[in-house]
Parts: sequence; structure tokens; C-alpha cells
Amino acid sequence: MRGLRRLLLLWLCGLGVAGWAAEDAYPFEDPRQAALFQELLLELRCPKCQNQDIADSNAELARDLRQKTYELVRAGQDRQAVLDYMTLRYGDFIHYRPPLQASTLILWLGPLLFLLAGLGGLLWRTRRRPPPLAPLDETQRAALAQLLKEQDDR
Repeated sequence: MRGLRRLLLLWLCGLGVAGWAAEDAYPFEDPRQAALFQELLLELRCPKCQNQDIADSNAELARDLRQKTYELVRAGQDRQAVLDYMTLRYGDFIHYRPPLQASTLILWLGPLLFLLAGLGGLLWRTRRRPPPLAPLDETQRAALAQLLKEQDDR
């Protein structure tokens, strides 16, 4: 029991240390810039993590992107200027909502194509069902009754 208490105490101490992790601080004097910064952090995708925005990613590249975004917003750049800067360097993949272009057409139409393919497959499968079986005639019924009787006798 004493060992269990020690283990629990060590575990609780470990939880406290995890709370001391350093948080990046990005001070703004203008609340509009702070709101823009937060919006951009959620809109820009981490190129390394692929399915995380740069606000949630712990990758070093995401930290660099957060810092650069902070610098651009602090310098007075608007939303579109920051997005253009990031797109120029990292391509359209940096956006969670990339612009509709020939190169990103599959991103926009892909889900629709999968849905249509699924519906087409379902329609094809329901249309190729075999026709319903014809009812048994008297000789077939008699043969079936005989087989069932033999099965019951065993």
C-alpha cells in the first residue's frame, strides 16, 4: 500500500511539472491585431504536421510560422497580405481552405466525386439483383416434403 502511495505522489508531482511548460506569448497593443493573429493561426496549416493548424502544432516549423505571422501582423499587414506571404513561400497547402484553382480542383471536387461514386455503386448493386424465384410446382413441393421428412427421421 505504501508503494502505491509513493507512485501516486510521483504521478501527481509529474502533473504539476507539466503545467510549467513554456507558453509562447505574443503581446499586442491593438485588440484587432490580436484577433487577426488568432484567426490566422487557426487558418494556416502546419506544413510538417499536415492536419494541424499552426496554433496547435508543436513542430519547430509551426513555431517559426507563428513568429513570422506575429511579426507581419505587428508590422501592420492585413489578413490578405499575411496569407499571400505564406502562400508564396509554402504554396496553397498552407491554407485549410485553398483557393479554387486548377491545381486545387481535386481538393474541392474530391468529396463530391467520392459521394457520386458511392451512390453509383449502390445504384448499380441494387439494379443487378437476381429476379425473384418462381414458386414451386407440385412435383418440386413433393420432393421438398420428402427431403424434409427424411431429415426429421434421422
